[in-house]
Amino acid sequence: MTKGAWDDIITLPLGYRRQKPRNAGVTMVIDKGLGYQETKDLLDTSGDYIDFLKLGFGTSAFYSKELLLEKIKLAKKYDVEMYPGGTFLEVAYWQGRIKSFLDRAKELGFETIEVSDGTITLKPNERKEIIDLALERGFKVLTEVGKKDAKAKISITNLLEQAQQDLEWGAWKVIMEGRESGKGIGLYDKEGNVMEDKLEEFISKFSSIENIIWEAPLKNQQVDFITRFGVEVNLGNIASNEILALEALRTGLRGDTLGLVVEYKANKEGFEVPPVLKKLVAAWSLK
Repeated sequence: MTKGAWDDIITLPLGYRRQKPRNAGVTMVIDKGLGYQETKDLLDTSGDYIDFLKLGFGTSAFYSKELLLEKIKLAKKYDVEMYPGGTFLEVAYWQGRIKSFLDRAKELGFETIEVSDGTITLKPNERKEIIDLALERGFKVLTEVGKKDAKAKISITNLLEQAQQDLEWGAWKVIMEGRESGKGIGLYDKEGNVMEDKLEEFISKFSSIENIIWEAPLKNQQVDFITRFGVEVNLGNIASNEILALEALRTGLRGDTLGLVVEYKANKEGFEVPPVLKKLVAAWSLK
């Protein structure tokens, strides 16, 4: 972790987070077309706080081979795993070229692959086949559950079953679909608010919440997940210019989470912790 200019003056209210490589508190950032220098600037500024840099949807197709190789190599220098978006893999499978796609991804230097069917539909045996092919080639596999079309209604039961099955098949983490807008999709309503009843149903029945990466591009969503699951919750589809802002939320350097710490300390003796904050409070070194 890079030494900060204020480390000897300011203590982070929610404490320092675990360093990379980490299995919890993962941040996945969406790259919708950053150039090489933009990527370098991003990693110079925020590389310590990025675990995955996803080349969104099919943007990988528009880089020259030379530039793509350089970007992948650059990310590795900062211990950041870059990978092509799931939609790109869906196109490869739909065109009958999944093996060639995975071989080319390996040749280029990608070490992580996302398996999804947000647009196409995969049968269980087809999904497992893709995961197996990726694992055979040594990839770390992320899967995604949910559909990109808001009109495609998927029950929480189906999401639960698919997420659990993916983990049993060898997925490292499962991404909960939220798209880059975070509105009217998955667990979010049209305004981008978390639908509490759906989230509660999911977490009440799923035993591996630590293996979920919640796509949460909006600040209110990030606050909701941090206060519900703690600072080491896995979050994805973070905009490239919002990484430090998210890290400020995670560590209590932003009013949305600092206010909770201040209130807790001010009312420590008689403060009754709301259930949704218990995991967050447990992480505080305030006793």
